[in-house]
Amino acid sequence: MGQSAFHAPYGGTVFLGLRKNRSGATEIVYDDGVTRRLVWRVTQVLADEGRLSDALSRAAAQTRVLPALYAELKKRAIMIEAVTR
Repeated sequence: MGQSAFHAPYGGTVFLGLRKNRSGATEIVYDDGVTRRLVWRVTQVLADEGRLSDALSRAAAQTRVLPALYAELKKRAIMIEAVTR
């Protein structure tokens, strides 16, 4: 797996990260540092996790991280499902 954690470069507390759960599935973690922590499971096996890492990196660099994350995942056809909301 490539880089697994990304922070907003503009000084915000937004965090996006990748992790493997107990069964080995890849999960995306979003934390705004104040009230929201969201977790999604990637629902497909990725031959190249670099695509996912790149999507998170680009999304974390935006001011509106969540809409950017959804757009980046859609652009790369990476399917996710919510684990926690």
